[in-house]
Amino acid sequence: MSATDAEAAGEDATTDRWEPVRDLPPSAKLVAKVLEYEDTLSQSELAEETLLPPRTVRYALSRLEETDVVESRFSFTDARKRLYSLEL
Repeated sequence: MSATDAEAAGEDATTDRWEPVRDLPPSAKLVAKVLEYEDTLSQSELAEETLLPPRTVRYALSRLEETDVVESRFSFTDARKRLYSLEL
């Protein structure tokens, strides 16, 4: 296997990993990408990082949860908040 083949195989694995996100709105893709880099964030933190309105972040998270791309859990420090992490 040449280096080019190995790179292509690596790209295919990454591309396949993002397959569930491919048909989602751009806001959902952005939220997923931010979660990939930041690991776990609350909805308000996601709004700050993405510069999207909170309502748009809420919609993006609901779409990502529908496709089982994002996992949410309650925050231990503030039970009113939910923390989101990427499950790809």
